[in-house]
Order: sequence, then C-alpha cells, then structure tokens
Amino acid sequence: MDIARVTTVVKGGRRFSFSAYVVVGNKRGKVGFGHGKANEVQDAIKKAVKDAQKNIITVPIVKGTIPHEIKQKFIASKVQLRPAPKGAGIIASGTVRSVVELAGYTDISTKTYGSRTKQNIVQATMNALKELKTVDDIAKLRDIDVKHLLK
Repeated sequence: MDIARVTTVVKGGRRFSFSAYVVVGNKRGKVGFGHGKANEVQDAIKKAVKDAQKNIITVPIVKGTIPHEIKQKFIASKVQLRPAPKGAGIIASGTVRSVVELAGYTDISTKTYGSRTKQNIVQATMNALKELKTVDDIAKLRDIDVKHLLK
C-alpha cells in the first residue's frame, strides 16, 4: 500500500531506513493490515506482511456488500461505508478500495472525510469493518430468533 524512506540524523550524517504499510486479504471475508520497518525495502515488506497476517479480521459479506451502513473515525480521518445494490461496483478512494477489494466486497459505496492520510484511512476502514454485524449476529446477541428480530 505504501513504502516510505525514513531518515534519522546521527552524528556521522544521515541514516536511511524504510517503512512499509501492507494490506492482505483472501477476497472471501478475511482482511488484515500491517506495518514493518527495516534497512532494506524487501525486509520492510516482509515484516509488514507478517504483521498483517497477525492482524487478520473476518468481515461479513451479504450478497457482495456490507450488511448495514457504518461510520468510523480514527484520529482525524473519518470513513463512511454504505451497502450498494448488486452491479454498482466499488465506489471508493484508492486507499479504501484496496481494503474492501481484498476483503471480498463487490458492491459498496464509501466516503472519506477529514484527514486523508493513508494509514489513518485504512485503520478507520478496518475498524468499521470490524464493527459490522449481520442479522444472525444481532439475533444471537439478543438471544432471540431472526424472525422476531425482523418484525
């Protein structure tokens, strides 16, 4: 998703290292986000992928979209995710698009507000996806049948 060259000023001059942010997913309901730092780009990416695999979450997919609308904030970045009808496609910025595509959504509408920092937008999107619940999940939490919940 993002690779940055970071500079540290030391007594002998400047020391360069690399920072990598990676999103991983199986396009079937699992997605994760990770961060890695190293002196070489490849090592930073490997560390980021390893971190992302540790932070994988399972997200609900209902007919290719999300079960309900949700808004989430992380620091100064805000993300709004809305379900979309079949055939609408993914309506999202590049940063959010990478997360929802890797999660496995085919139809979703999104809007970002506030700071557009990639890392914060991804974190806000991940937090929003983490909070999603299906009708079955809510019925189980309330200990009632789905039929009674939908009345």
